[in-house]
Amino acid sequence: MPRKKKKVEEEQKEIVKEKITASFFEGKIITESSDAAMELYNQSRYGTPLKENKIQLSLLEGLYLMEKGRLDVFDGRRHKLDFNEFARKAKKLEPNFVIRYAVFNDFRNRGYIIKTALKFGADFRVYDRGVKPGEDHAKWVVYPVHEGSTLTWYEFSSKNRVAHSTKKRLLIGCVDDEGDVTYWEIRWVRP
Repeated sequence: MPRKKKKVEEEQKEIVKEKITASFFEGKIITESSDAAMELYNQSRYGTPLKENKIQLSLLEGLYLMEKGRLDVFDGRRHKLDFNEFARKAKKLEPNFVIRYAVFNDFRNRGYIIKTALKFGADFRVYDRGVKPGEDHAKWVVYPVHEGSTLTWYEFSSKNRVAHSTKKRLLIGCVDDEGDVTYWEIRWVRP
């Protein structure tokens, strides 16, 4: 019995490491129907599940998984996109993509689950390590900015209010010209 259990665990690990293929069409990335795609969602919460074991990935998730060698993306003509081709297409579709990707990449590399936070009026929501969306609430809302950009006090205050009203901590992810990210956590303090 122990050998059988070990063999099943090894097969499950192989499924997780299996490369996933996806189609890039009209700004959306949809994976093929596969157990590997569903396992990627179940383990690390990449994308949004669709019918028939398919996952819809964000452009950021797609590029990250391509960079990690886990995803092959094909355009409508069945041409396999390389990392740079995909990045160029994503930059055209999403404003501030490079800055947002630097923050997304940094959090994922650190072991956090990071998802969009449009309904909170932020770029991202980030879950503490080991916490998956649906199990608990996100710990932070994150706004990526370039180190040379400026915020008015009004913009800064509104970002802080969004975080406070959603009971999350506010992080400003400041990206420098080399793509390195420094985080600033902002909180309301009563003197």
